[in-house]
Amino acid sequence: MVSQQTQEKYAQLALRTGVNLQKGQALMINAPIEGADFTKIVARKAYEMGAKNVHINWVDDELTLLKYENAPDEVIEDFPEWKVQMHDTFAEDGTAVLNIRSTNPDLLKNIDPERVAKANKAAAEAMKNFRKYTMNDKIPWSIISIPTGDWAQKIFPEKSREDAIESLWDAIVKIVRVDQDDPVAAWEAHNETLRTAREVLNEKKYKKLVFKAPGTNLEMELPAGHIWKGGSAQAETGVTFNPNMPTEEVFSLPHKYGVNGTVSSTKPLNYGGSLIDNFSLTFKDGKVVDFKAEQGEETLRHLLDSDEGAKRLGEVALVPDESPVSQSGLIFYNTLFDENASCHIALGKAYPTNVEGGAEMDDNQLDQHGVNDSLTHVDFMIGSDQLDIDGVMDDGTEEAVFRNGTWALDVKGN
Repeated sequence: MVSQQTQEKYAQLALRTGVNLQKGQALMINAPIEGADFTKIVARKAYEMGAKNVHINWVDDELTLLKYENAPDEVIEDFPEWKVQMHDTFAEDGTAVLNIRSTNPDLLKNIDPERVAKANKAAAEAMKNFRKYTMNDKIPWSIISIPTGDWAQKIFPEKSREDAIESLWDAIVKIVRVDQDDPVAAWEAHNETLRTAREVLNEKKYKKLVFKAPGTNLEMELPAGHIWKGGSAQAETGVTFNPNMPTEEVFSLPHKYGVNGTVSSTKPLNYGGSLIDNFSLTFKDGKVVDFKAEQGEETLRHLLDSDEGAKRLGEVALVPDESPVSQSGLIFYNTLFDENASCHIALGKAYPTNVEGGAEMDDNQLDQHGVNDSLTHVDFMIGSDQLDIDGVMDDGTEEAVFRNGTWALDVKGN
């Protein structure tokens, strides 16, 4: 089993570099009950750093499954008002939010996808105000993962539960740089690398990106004033934080009405406890007009039917194939990890901060700038060592951005 010292280094990294917890600030943790020991380490370290309160929302896969199997529709389709008020109260207080995501990818594979879709939609509608705090970087937030048994055995099916958990710990520790002497310093250097890459792209001001790979031929317009981000972010208070750990991406947003062509997935998508795999989407004027999937097609249908915005794109992210996640050779069945092994795009809501002045725009202004809105935001992977991306300038000039899954531009600042 991974050592106590390593877990403490990971907890420290999540608090210092992830949410960058400040003295006198509250911390909300969403955590799997199977990870209680690690979560207690995080809570103890948070208090040592001066947190005024640590509130934990426990998640239990077994209880979640029992509810889906037995609760009536009116319960599944209802999101409690007390939960909404609790989250809004913490957000209004400037709380830092740490999400520890470690769900069994096959948890809901035998549950009617329509029930899952209704529950997801109810939660998204109820939490719309809270989501504004995170998607507009009003408060610091971060997502990390720790191994849980079912998830680990999905990745390492040939191993015993205990050995699978240990193998997943080893992979996570390496990918999030906890194996280094000073993980915080290692992340500072990594964030600087991503900052250089996003600055190169922001100077380019591409009008359009063209993606080509087996099963993919997609043209994607970028809004005027689009901004590439990546690595660390900055909250309204000026505090720097890392929303995703790991992160290997620089990302922006497509124009919601300017996507045309077909794109194919390159890794399985774990959506709400069900897997969608080997799927493709065809877009016309920004909207999905056709789709197919070898696995989870009905789940994909319900995702696209979440609302009108779920049929349009809200994010485009560039990740070179040599990222540590990709080089691990593992499929994690966990979007936090798999999206950082591969270029990806997201159905649903765009981050308003990816366009100049977006955080101050109302819904109508965002729409006029081509910024998509939706109750959902679901990343899926389209990158591989066969992906080529071209950037198109205002005057129609084209240049290589990616070739064979890696940067064709000099993004190292040399």
